[in-house]
Amino acid sequence: MTFEETLARLEEIAQALDRDDLPLEQALRLFEEGIVRLREASAVLAEADGTVRTLVETAEGVFEARS
Repeated sequence: MTFEETLARLEEIAQALDRDDLPLEQALRLFEEGIVRLREASAVLAEADGTVRTLVETAEGVFEARS
C-alpha cells in the first residue's frame, strides 16, 4: 500500500468511526487497523525525513535541517 493509499484508508476509517450506527466489534477492528495504518504512515514519513536530511547534508557539505 502506498503512502497516499494509507492516508486514504485512514480517512475512511475515521469517517466510519464517526458514525453512530457502527457495531462495537466492527469499530474496534477498524480502530486497530487505524493504529496499524498510522504506524505505517509514520514510518514512511520518518524514512522520508531521514532521506531529505541526508540529501541536504550531501548537497551542501554541511548538515542543515530544513523545514
